[in-house]
Amino acid sequence: MRRPELDYILSLMLDSQPEVSDLLFTVDKPPQVESFGELKPVSIEMPVEKLTPFQTEMAALNLVGDNQWHLIDLLRRGSCDTAYTLTDRARFRINIFSQRGNYSIVLRKLNTVIPTLESLKFPDIIKQIPREKTGLVLVTGATGSGKSTTLAAVLNEINHTKAVHIITLEDPVEFVHPHDKATFNQRELGTDFDTFSSGLRAALRQAPKVVLVGEMRDRETVKIALSAAETGHLVLSTLHTIDAGQTINRILGMFETDEQEQIRARLADTLRWVISQRLVPRLEGGRHAMLEIMGSNLRTQETIRLGESEGKSFYEIIEASQPFGWRTFDFSALESYDAGKISEEVALLHCTKRGPVMRGIDNIRKSRGESTHDMSSLRMRSGQESKAGAPPPIPTTLKLK
Repeated sequence: MRRPELDYILSLMLDSQPEVSDLLFTVDKPPQVESFGELKPVSIEMPVEKLTPFQTEMAALNLVGDNQWHLIDLLRRGSCDTAYTLTDRARFRINIFSQRGNYSIVLRKLNTVIPTLESLKFPDIIKQIPREKTGLVLVTGATGSGKSTTLAAVLNEINHTKAVHIITLEDPVEFVHPHDKATFNQRELGTDFDTFSSGLRAALRQAPKVVLVGEMRDRETVKIALSAAETGHLVLSTLHTIDAGQTINRILGMFETDEQEQIRARLADTLRWVISQRLVPRLEGGRHAMLEIMGSNLRTQETIRLGESEGKSFYEIIEASQPFGWRTFDFSALESYDAGKISEEVALLHCTKRGPVMRGIDNIRKSRGESTHDMSSLRMRSGQESKAGAPPPIPTTLKLK
């Protein structure tokens, strides 16, 4: 498989389904795309019922190209991350990995249009993030939940409103930001620096006001990020955690017990926002972003320093601050259900606490005049059914007074 042939196959895969988000090459399976969260096989002119190990290996080598860093990473560690541009058609973030002695490839299609906070239709409180001067802002969620898109929108807002120097450390570079009021220097792991910690350490000597770190992968990166936030920089980064509370615990869990007290104090002083995201199926097709938003106040700082306790969990702190724009996933689920964006099943599946959300859904249905219980299965049984072993009929001699 040569590079022009690979480009042709990638183009066919992009055209095969609407809203393609991922392209997959796996041995013993045909080429597949993910559309609206479901994997679907792709038919091409030369039918490929099952990819062979040779085909996936040739595709991997074409995607890596002449980048020796990524090739060595793939051979030594069994996986590598890279990027690939399909002429003017699309750009991909790629992970190539070894499984059972063969190579598999996952290509995540990147949006070439830089999003804005308005286009994402996020709550207005998100607009406070680009106004921050210093501190740490974390965007968290599972892989593919839109973390990079959110950070790109925040950087885009800063780019159009502040004359500052912005350095991004990414794996790989996803959104290429043009210079506007701000000046961008975007560095890619494996090409421009070797680890996030070394890239971040070097960034502190490059006079930035804003630093984007692609991911907080280790304790060294967290330590340097905290130092950067303490010395007057605005640091934006991501973590693979499911909510705000787990984000704090995940950071603390990177450190030994004797270090945690100091890290708690530093984190309490520097943390500004935690935005957690979940992409869920939309009723009308596509996906909808549910958000959990936690800012910084005295209660948040105290709980970070002392730990969660009864009545002082991060969930309860966020819930108490909902009048100020903070929100839990449960609030987002009910809001999205009330707006007709998601179904009741989706709301219950992706919420944090099912009980309060179920009661909230019942209240919404009552306000609409809808029944909150299914009465269709209830009916009077005849006497003959009772004789056949069914429960006896309800007495009809009772009268309401």
